[in-house]
Amino acid sequence: MDNKNKDLIKNDGFTGKLGFTLASIGSAVGMGNIWRFPVMVSIWGGMSFLIPYFIFVILIASTGVIEEFALGRLTGSGPVHAFGFATKQKGNENIGKKLGFIPVLGSLALAIGYTAVMGWIFKYNYLAISGELSSLGNDFSSIAITFENTAATFSNNFWIIIAGIFSMVIMSFGIAKGIERANKILMPILFILLLGLAIYLGMNPNSAAGYRYIFSLDTSKLADIKLWIFAFGQAFFSLSIAGNGSVIYGSYLPKNEDIPSSAKNIAFFDSLSAILASFVIIPAMAIGKADLTEGGPGLMFIYLVNVFNQIEAGKILMIIFYLAVLFAGLSSIINLYEAPVAYVQEKFGLERKKSAFIINLLGIICAIFIQAIVGPWMDIVSIVIAPLGALLAGIMFFWVLDKDIAIKEVNMGRKKALGAWFYPLGKYIYCALSFLALILGIVLGGIG
Repeated sequence: MDNKNKDLIKNDGFTGKLGFTLASIGSAVGMGNIWRFPVMVSIWGGMSFLIPYFIFVILIASTGVIEEFALGRLTGSGPVHAFGFATKQKGNENIGKKLGFIPVLGSLALAIGYTAVMGWIFKYNYLAISGELSSLGNDFSSIAITFENTAATFSNNFWIIIAGIFSMVIMSFGIAKGIERANKILMPILFILLLGLAIYLGMNPNSAAGYRYIFSLDTSKLADIKLWIFAFGQAFFSLSIAGNGSVIYGSYLPKNEDIPSSAKNIAFFDSLSAILASFVIIPAMAIGKADLTEGGPGLMFIYLVNVFNQIEAGKILMIIFYLAVLFAGLSSIINLYEAPVAYVQEKFGLERKKSAFIINLLGIICAIFIQAIVGPWMDIVSIVIAPLGALLAGIMFFWVLDKDIAIKEVNMGRKKALGAWFYPLGKYIYCALSFLALILGIVLGGIG
């Protein structure tokens, strides 16, 4: 990479551990925590799902998350040049750079899909605040039609543009003044809103059934291999490892940052947000006497609207809920756009504002055209490109990069070195599981 182009990026970075941690938490906390995790908890039986989920969160945070941050910090770059650095040691830098473009492309593709979804979320915030959602009452067909009209071809252009502009503005200010500052606001408010909703709903006596279900344990379900597959998939995608965002965020880290400690904090708060979302959604569905079997957009934009319209103070609760979803979405979308923005900076030597404008404008245009196929679009990316990016990053770090260099980078900034378990666990178990995430996703049509 041209040193002048690299300096354009390295002049910016996180100002401290808190900013980096909050930004990384923001990248991990997204739609999967809110519209998929509670459904998985419900379908697979409360603690029966949570036990294997937490096992996989610990495993992935202890290997994959650490590895991606370390790879980025070691090379001071995104996946293209990070992969190139690894393969250069084997005599072929170009093959690494070509492979590194896959997670950048995947990040952009996910960001495009997220831009369309964020358009829905911005619109639903408006509809909640204006009272239009409340006016639908418990007319399920009208609620469903409202969402169908929102997600139809070219039907939500205005709000998609608004979502893209928000992302563009935040990113144009850079890492410290843009992404870091935004997450210092978004993340605390998100957790406060979710906690407040959970407490309020918990005061309703009808919510008890929801809490009983969350904490129920059916040990017989633990023998179902599919439970473990989907628990792994939820943990894998929830921690946002795909060889892109975590690598580029790692590139902004100072050498005195304790990466394993940060990975632990990110895993904890990401899981906490998912648990809080479950403490909101499952009790709410219990209060509304609904059966939580619907995931994806249907849960958030149809079923929950119907539930909120049936409970006391539903309008206020709905406004707070969609604001929380908005904050979670914004923190994720700026992370997804970061890898392609950084790539444009590195490749063409453009300043931050121009790179952010180009990438976000491309995202807005593409999102407008894929509105009616967001589901299949996101499925293709999450089933194939995201796990492939994570697998490639794992291979580059654990199999291609010199072992001594890799371990030295991981331990840099720590008072006590990681145990000898880290490298073999990452090399053999984590990489194998990343490969399985790719294969099983294709076979089963998605696992996360």
